Amino acid sequence: MMLPQSQPTAQLPATQAEKKRSIWKSPFFKNKLSVVSGIIIIMIILISLFAPLISLYDPDVQDLSKSLEPASSAHWFGTDMQGRDILSRIIYGTRTTLLGAVFVVLLSVVVGVPLGLISGYFGGKIDNLINRVWDVLLAFPTILLAFIIVATFGRGFENAVIALGIVYVPMIARLVRSVTLVEKEQSYIDAAKALGYSHTRIIFRHILPNCLSPIIVQVAIDFAYAIIDLAALSFLGLGVQPPTADWGYMLSEGREYLLISPNTALAAGFSIMITVIAFNLFGDSLQSQLDPKQRKAS
Repeated sequence: MMLPQSQPTAQLPATQAEKKRSIWKSPFFKNKLSVVSGIIIIMIILISLFAPLISLYDPDVQDLSKSLEPASSAHWFGTDMQGRDILSRIIYGTRTTLLGAVFVVLLSVVVGVPLGLISGYFGGKIDNLINRVWDVLLAFPTILLAFIIVATFGRGFENAVIALGIVYVPMIARLVRSVTLVEKEQSYIDAAKALGYSHTRIIFRHILPNCLSPIIVQVAIDFAYAIIDLAALSFLGLGVQPPTADWGYMLSEGREYLLISPNTALAAGFSIMITVIAFNLFGDSLQSQLDPKQRKAS
């Protein structure tokens, strides 16, 4: 009598284990910079989420009797010119910075992706018209165009976010357009048209999924630039307004006392630098992981 074969069921856990091992052996986890940047980003996000629990002081409470105190056990990063705890303001500034960058990138994606799909898919006069608009926007440096928009409509966090979101739209739109131009010539698009699928279904059900990988990479890179540009606008007094804690505005305040007490400027500048580098490295890692050409090369 032959016994029933149990080999396939025995191989199932092994197969799952192999999949788990393959994930950890992916190029992303092999690259130490990728892992470090990912850990830093997770820590920054956690700090922003749990700021009220982590912070020992109210970031907006002033105590002029403790103005410009050096680092101590009570105030690890010292205090600013108004006696506010610098570390607490850095922690709460993480919230403002990340929230602003999220809305900037989200606005650029929501507007840029559909326009890029429409421009690349339909071509012709629509493509020419949309591209002329991008040419005008890209003719100006990013921060200069955002400066003009904010100066026109008024300073503030919301206007700074909207201005940068508008400025970032052409970057996403042109990326999506270039991918769409390639994808619409593929045979599966011809098959979809032959089956009578609508343009909307072809664009959003067939072309858009193939645009997701480059969009994700571009979003990670744009996130880093958004942090810099938001900090620059706040530094110039056009972004976040006092007394809200913000890295860019803290940098602007700290420069006046740089020789006397550099703690504020150094803490804000270091926070911006670490966050931007982490997102840039993370974006590069995603690109090497999601780009088939770079994946084969590695």
